[in-house]
Amino acid sequence: MPMSEKRQKKQKLFKPKARIARGFRDLSGDTLALQSHMLTTIAQVYERYGFDQLDTPTFEYADALGKFLPDAERPNEGVFSIEDDDGQWISLRYDLTAPLARYVAEHYDSLPKPLRRYQSGYVYRNEKPGPGRFRQFMQMDADTVGAGHPSADAEICMMAADCMTALGFGQGEFQIRVNNRKLLDAILAQCGLEAEADDYEMRRLTILRAMDKLDRLGHEGVCALLGAGRKDESGDFTPGALLEPDAIERIMDFLSARQADRHATLSQLERLIGDHPLGIEGLNEMRIMDDMFTALGYGSEQITMDPAIVRGLGYYTGPVFEIELTFEIMDDTGKPVQFGSVGGGGRYDDLVQRFKGVRIPATGISIGVSRLAAALELRGHQSDPAQALIVALVLEPDRRVDMAQLVQQLRLAGLRAEMYVGDSGMKAQLRYADARNARLAIMIGEDERMKGVVTVKDLALGRQKSQEIDSNSEWRESQHSQFEFKNDELILELTNLIK
Repeated sequence: MPMSEKRQKKQKLFKPKARIARGFRDLSGDTLALQSHMLTTIAQVYERYGFDQLDTPTFEYADALGKFLPDAERPNEGVFSIEDDDGQWISLRYDLTAPLARYVAEHYDSLPKPLRRYQSGYVYRNEKPGPGRFRQFMQMDADTVGAGHPSADAEICMMAADCMTALGFGQGEFQIRVNNRKLLDAILAQCGLEAEADDYEMRRLTILRAMDKLDRLGHEGVCALLGAGRKDESGDFTPGALLEPDAIERIMDFLSARQADRHATLSQLERLIGDHPLGIEGLNEMRIMDDMFTALGYGSEQITMDPAIVRGLGYYTGPVFEIELTFEIMDDTGKPVQFGSVGGGGRYDDLVQRFKGVRIPATGISIGVSRLAAALELRGHQSDPAQALIVALVLEPDRRVDMAQLVQQLRLAGLRAEMYVGDSGMKAQLRYADARNARLAIMIGEDERMKGVVTVKDLALGRQKSQEIDSNSEWRESQHSQFEFKNDELILELTNLIK
């Protein structure tokens, strides 16, 4: 044998390790069924409010997403990006709002104004994954573009409340919490931030993101981020906003200004804002929203005013809101904690302006379907199960076509059925039907053909009864889960069994 062939034989074939990328997950079975149920339920609410569906691509140009190249090598952190063959960077969308802004700008002249659209889809974040934090997750958005009146924001909040009710969350289990970025900017101005300063936007966003972490980090953690900075449990250090102690105290007073009802909260905010023009404008918008909530019967237990709602994204310009679940769950240490936010949004009047050069008002909300599904599972939610499965076993391979014809008749009658298409024997086929969680198995052998019947095994009943039987002999003697039905009565009998 030539030496070259020997060397080739000694070389090991590369076998990639089967593994999933960090921060991603596989979904199947009940999880996908629950997600499908949620998407359908939320879509029905959105459509009831007059919103139409839209689908935009998963990839957008990096500059369209607002993620600009800091250098010639790669886009900003936070997005997954690749360089196209024409030298332009394209990125996986990190939300559904920035693609909407691009779509509106591109098709503005032909669109109805206001535009009312909803969309569901996966979004991607190139961020450090952690427990419950994934790099790919499903969102479902609804937005109104071209309406500047606060009633549009109020409508979004009421629609979010209706979505939560439709999904089965009862009174006291959720709350839509509303704030206004104009109030936040007024407070920052009182803290000494100058809008004309070169570093204003960077400092503003640093402060807002610190404030947005109140639920997660608590009073002490936010104060640290507003000051010198904070080191987390892993040792990573996050630089702070370097505010003076009196400015930090003013911000913390604002964050804790929420009262028992909307009217009392607005009165408290009025005292904190004083005569700042931008703050007064924000308060007036919140009062208009409050009037709408009250007139349409949405009490403070459903929709409340909460100054601690900030929203981390920088493009919000007015009202902001979050959907909060108020019940407790156990964290990894067994400590009870509130489940927290499952969605949010707000007004972003400047986002389309990046493309059009003119201000186009817009407001919307995004529901985190993946996170909300986790909440429903914790609450023991059971989505509508799939129709019971019938598996036709093939006892005689030369009569496979006959079984296929029988299965076709079951499907035409509206039953969910499949024929076993492998090559194993009866025991293995029954194990397969069990693994598929089939309700019924049907089979036709020589004896059945002679009698003109079909044997039906009720697998679900068999699994239940097997827990009540103590010995193999008792099991063999038991015929509780096996039946024979005449051919012309089969469909009716199967239908009755799976009701």
